[in-house]
Amino acid sequence: MILKTSLCAATAAAALVGCNAVPPVPDVLRPAPGATLALTLGARGVQIYDCRDGQWAFVAPQAELFDAAGRPAGTHGAGPFWQHSDGSRILASVSARADAPAAGAIPWLLLAARPAPESASTGALVGITQIQRVNTAGGMAPSGACQPGHPLRVPYRADYHFYKS
Repeated sequence: MILKTSLCAATAAAALVGCNAVPPVPDVLRPAPGATLALTLGARGVQIYDCRDGQWAFVAPQAELFDAAGRPAGTHGAGPFWQHSDGSRILASVSARADAPAAGAIPWLLLAARPAPESASTGALVGITQIQRVNTAGGMAPSGACQPGHPLRVPYRADYHFYKS
């Protein structure tokens, strides 16, 4: 019970999705065998969309990253990239996705990570090979037609779990 309470407190401190509402991660989003969890950061920001051919099209994320105590720990943006406040930086591409259990929430993802060329040679994100995006809230573009020239910024939250192989 103490472990669950501590995990819930850490999750709440980072302003993440409530502990009681967190469903299990689907099997398709499990990291590779032998991968170990190195770091978890919460994200708060926006998903940016642009109107293309009358429909909303995803452009990029823009978010701040926070540690379990709610302290700023870095940024997340187009690429996509994750940059820790220590200067380490990674890029990633989607390996698998699953619909989010919460209505209006962006999908949960498993991403393959690689070092960014401009990354520091040491730091929290050095050696990260996979990232899970889970516990998402918000971030989905509205359905229906849109007007060109009016980008949309939809608030979202998520947990990012960083794994080393």
